[in-house]
Amino acid sequence: MTTAAAAPVKTPAGASANVTEASRAVILNYMDTLTTGDFDALREFFAPDATWTLAGDLPLSRTWVGPSAILDEFIPAMVSRLDPESLELEFEGVIADGERVFAEWNTRAIAKSGLPYDQHCLAVFTVRDGRIAEVREYFDTLHAKNVVFV
Repeated sequence: MTTAAAAPVKTPAGASANVTEASRAVILNYMDTLTTGDFDALREFFAPDATWTLAGDLPLSRTWVGPSAILDEFIPAMVSRLDPESLELEFEGVIADGERVFAEWNTRAIAKSGLPYDQHCLAVFTVRDGRIAEVREYFDTLHAKNVVFV
């Protein structure tokens, strides 16, 4: 039995750059909207079957599926452990390649424990058809456990 090698898929010149720039724009717009706290507007950024995975062994570490789980359960559960008046997000930037966008930011706040929370975060976003399809978020879970989940 013989198998023929698959021919490489060729994309039109510039197609990859267009996907990269479109993906980058979605995440930059998402970040701008995130700072407004407008959850209805944020909902539009996510595909209906979008996933958000928080790595680690925190009580909130798992994969959240769908915009409702992400925006109505996961994010409020995390933010509820922080003093909302002290919450600051500082975006460091993004690096995009095709559908994948790496975003860095710092989250600073006073946790409900009274301790300062100063967290550097990295997330890998996958953007498909102009919407966020997948997010994998990484940060110092030991710091979060000792400050936010005490």
